[in-house]
Amino acid sequence: MAHGTLGRLGSMLVGILAGAAVLVLTGGPAAAKTTLSVYTAIEADDLKKYAARFNEDYPDIEIKWTRDSTGVVTAKLLAEKANPQADVIWGLAATSLLVLKPEGMLVPYAPKGLEKLSAQFRDGASPPAWVGMDAWVAAICFNTAEAAKKNLPKPASWKDLTKPVYKGQVVMPHPASSGAGFVDVSSWLQLFGEAEGWKYMDALHENIAVYVHSGSKPCAMAGSGEYPIGVSFEFRAARQKKQGAPLDIVFPSEGSGWDMEATAIVKGTKNLEAAKTLVDWSVSEKAMKLYNEGYAVLAVPGIAKPIEFLPPNMLEHMAKNDFQWAATNRAKILAEWEKRYNTKAEKK
Repeated sequence: MAHGTLGRLGSMLVGILAGAAVLVLTGGPAAAKTTLSVYTAIEADDLKKYAARFNEDYPDIEIKWTRDSTGVVTAKLLAEKANPQADVIWGLAATSLLVLKPEGMLVPYAPKGLEKLSAQFRDGASPPAWVGMDAWVAAICFNTAEAAKKNLPKPASWKDLTKPVYKGQVVMPHPASSGAGFVDVSSWLQLFGEAEGWKYMDALHENIAVYVHSGSKPCAMAGSGEYPIGVSFEFRAARQKKQGAPLDIVFPSEGSGWDMEATAIVKGTKNLEAAKTLVDWSVSEKAMKLYNEGYAVLAVPGIAKPIEFLPPNMLEHMAKNDFQWAATNRAKILAEWEKRYNTKAEKK
C-alpha cells in the first residue's frame, strides 16, 4: 500500500513539474511582457540596435518606439500633458527636458550608477528629473567634390558661411523641428551675443537654400552632392563619411554648439518599475559603450573610445552652452526665428 501510494505521489509530482515546464515554454503568465511606450529622437537607423541591446538583459520588457525630430517629439509630449501616452523618453535633447520639467511632466528618479555621471550630464535636482547619455556637437559637412566643381573654398568658421561665394549653397536644420537646428541658433546667440547673433543669422539667411526639418538631412544632402554645404552634427557627418561620401567635417573656429541626449520617466506612466529599469540601463556601462558606437562624448567619463573621422579632442570643440537659458528662452527664440526666416522653410 505504502509503496503504491508513494508511486502515485511520485507520478503526480512528475506531472505537475512537466505541466509547469510546458506553461513556461508556451508563454504562460511567467513569460508575460511589459510594453513600454518610448518617445525618442535617436537616429532612426539605430532604434532596432538600441532595443536589441536592452532586450539582451531584459527580454521581458518590449519597447514600442515613437520617433521623430526633437522639436516634433517635444511638441507632442507637451500636447499630451493632460493624457500622457509615453512611459519613458530615451534620447531627447536636454534642452527639451528642461522645458518639460517645470511643467511637472517628469518623474524624479535616481538611477543605479548616477554617481558615475559627469555633473553636467544630469539634472541638478536630487533626485534628478532626467539623466544624460551622450553629447552631439554641431559640425559643417563640406562636400569636397561638389565644392571643387563650383570653385568654393572650404569654410573654417561660422562667420565664413556668410560670405557671398556661398549664396544658395548652404542647407541647415529648422530649429523648431530639429534639436540640431535649435542648438545652432541658441549657440550663435550665446557665442556672438543676442544682437550680433541675430545679425549673423540675417547674413547667413542670404546664403541658405532651404531650412529642412531634420538635423541629419543637411549632412545627407551634402553627402549626396545635392548641396555642397550642410550644417548638421558630428555623428551624422562621421557616418556619412564612413559610407563613402566625399565630405570634410568642419568644426568652426568659434566653437560648436552642442546638446546632450537624455532620458526621463514620464509622469503618469502605468509601468513605473519597467520604466525605472530602462532608465537604470540607459546610464549603465553597456549602454555607454552602445552610444560610443556613434558618439565621441559620453555622460560617464573614461569609457569613450575615439570615433573614426572625428578628432580625439572633441571636448575642445564644444562651446559653452547654458542649457537652462536656451530652454527658458526657447519659445521666444523660435518665434523670432520663424518671423525672420521661415520663408525658406522646407514644406512639410
